[in-house]
Amino acid sequence: MEDRKTVFEYISQLFTTFGIIVVIFIVINHFIGDEARRVSTLFSLGSGGLSSAMLVQLLLLAVIITVAQNVFLSDILIKNMALILRNILFFVTVMVAIAVFVILFGWFPIGEAGAWIGFLVSFAVCTTVSAVFMRLEERAENKKMQEALNRLKK
Repeated sequence: MEDRKTVFEYISQLFTTFGIIVVIFIVINHFIGDEARRVSTLFSLGSGGLSSAMLVQLLLLAVIITVAQNVFLSDILIKNMALILRNILFFVTVMVAIAVFVILFGWFPIGEAGAWIGFLVSFAVCTTVSAVFMRLEERAENKKMQEALNRLKK
């Protein structure tokens, strides 16, 4: 069972997510920013930097991800749903949010199949990496709990 979080823990989680997203975009921008500026509003400044509009959009995305994490990946609201289903709902929510952002903010050309394929591939890679990290974190937590239980039994 999870302890009740304070507003500061939610803010910390939000800005951790935002920071990771921004670092990823800084790296991507460094390598493809100048080429991508012609087709994506995300890279409107080319490799020269990240625009304020883009940072606000990424912050809004981080808010959505943080809310989805707390809805689907914690026991705050959903207690009796299989973990795999909760993970699927989380990742589908994030994917839909990104697709909406693509359409609303022109992140890449909507009619370009290659852009959507690139999005789906990068999303799949990020989802896989995230799932691996979540699994490792779960195992470490389970091990810690088992060790604590063993200490109590002694």
